[in-house]
Amino acid sequence: MSPRAESHTTLAAGSGFASGPYPLLVLGVSVLALALGVWGLHAWHGGKADRAALVDRLAGDSGGGGPRRAAFAGLDRRVRQYAWGGKLAGRLAATGTNLTPGQFVAAAAGVVAVAWILAASLLAPFFGPIAALIAGWTAYSFLEWRRRIRTERFIAQLPDLARVLANATQAGLALRTAVSMAAEELDAPAGEELRKVADAMAVGHSIEDALAELQQRLPSRELIVLVSTLVLSSRAGGSVVESLRNLTVTLEERKETRREIRTQMSQVTVTAYAVPVIGIGSLLLLNRIMPGSLSAMTGSTVGRICVLISLALYVIGFVLIRRMSRIDV
Repeated sequence: MSPRAESHTTLAAGSGFASGPYPLLVLGVSVLALALGVWGLHAWHGGKADRAALVDRLAGDSGGGGPRRAAFAGLDRRVRQYAWGGKLAGRLAATGTNLTPGQFVAAAAGVVAVAWILAASLLAPFFGPIAALIAGWTAYSFLEWRRRIRTERFIAQLPDLARVLANATQAGLALRTAVSMAAEELDAPAGEELRKVADAMAVGHSIEDALAELQQRLPSRELIVLVSTLVLSSRAGGSVVESLRNLTVTLEERKETRREIRTQMSQVTVTAYAVPVIGIGSLLLLNRIMPGSLSAMTGSTVGRICVLISLALYVIGFVLIRRMSRIDV
């Protein structure tokens, strides 16, 4: 056979190999691998989104995912990783607000920064850190104030709550059913808190544990008495209706007593807040009358010490007046 004939035979064999099933097999495997890669990437992204939504839902966030929540979702997850972040989440839950720990930290940091800048520009640079500390304390006090207000509102609803539970128990309903019915009939905050108690019992928590969580969120003497009555009645039995009716009368009397004390001590409470306001107003007025006087005063060590002593006296006066106006009933 001639060399030209052999080359034609080799080319024919090569073209037959190229047109065989191997290129189709390679193409099919490539398409399958690409499809599996795209599917895996989609599943990973969906699982990550589902995990983030589950974390937010377990943290107590309602659905929606608005721009504000999305903007602080990463910060919120970082804050919750620390022990103080968990405590902060508990305090926010007790206040009844929709703020997450990340949102609160961002807002508090913004308030601290603004207070520092305003105090340094309006008064003197020396007052910047002091204003930042006061702003941080104010942010923390805001949580305590909201928690106290919510607790007082809940205490005001305790007579109605005891009355609803007594009527439901007298009608033959179980305590779990009575709590669920009271959650539907009462307004916030009692309705919201009882709904949490009912949800906790629905997922398997005992009555004692669910009521203990409620008592931890909203601590008060009246709630302790009510919880103790319900727990003892569920454990040992007895006349639950009669106990709740007697408790209703007692709670009504305590409610009226607290209202009278709050009215009589309102002037002292206003005085406690007026004292530091007068001090800050005096500084602003002095700086307005004599521009640069505060900078000159805080420019020396003696001036700084005098300012710190004055601020400490104002703080001590505020605390003492608040202590004198606080009467536990």
